[in-house]
Amino acid sequence: MSEDNKNWYAVYTKPRWEKKVYGQMTRAGIEAYCPLNKVRRKWSDRIKWIEEPLFKSYLFVRVPEGEQNRVRMVDGVVNFVYWLGKPAVVREKEIQTIHKFLNEYREVWAEPVGLEKDAQVTIRQGVFMDRRGKIIKVMNNKVQVVIESIGYRLLALVDKSNLTTVE
Repeated sequence: MSEDNKNWYAVYTKPRWEKKVYGQMTRAGIEAYCPLNKVRRKWSDRIKWIEEPLFKSYLFVRVPEGEQNRVRMVDGVVNFVYWLGKPAVVREKEIQTIHKFLNEYREVWAEPVGLEKDAQVTIRQGVFMDRRGKIIKVMNNKVQVVIESIGYRLLALVDKSNLTTVE
C-alpha cells in the first residue's frame, strides 16, 4: 500500500483504553500513535515517573480511507473524530510536532481550545453566514455573539459548531 494515500485520523476510544487500543492496533498491523506523557505520580510510599496518554480517550491511526472500518472493529474504539461530516484528517506535520514536543518536555498538558468571551469569530452557517462577531456570553452549546459589521449591534444566539475563531 502506497504511503501517499494514507492519512492520519484521530480515533475516540473508551475511557482509559488508549494504551490497550494502541496495542491491539499494532498487533493488527494498523499504524497507530498514542502520545504518552511522562508525569510524576505520588503514592503514600513513593514517587514514580509514569507514562500516561496525553489526550484522554484519543489516539491517532494512519490508514487509507478504505480501511477505516478495520479500525472501527478494534475492541475499545468508539469511532473516528468527525469534522464536517467526515473523519477528521490530522496533518503529518501536527503528528511530528506532538512527537517533538513530547521528546523535548516532561509533564506536558493538553487542554481543549474552547470558545471564550471576547473571542473574535466568523459565523459559518445561517442568516449571518461569513459575518464576523465577538462572543459576549458562552452557554452549554450556544454562544451569544454581537455582530456590528452591518451598522447595527445585533445579538444572536449561535450554535458553537457554526463558529470558527478569527486569527
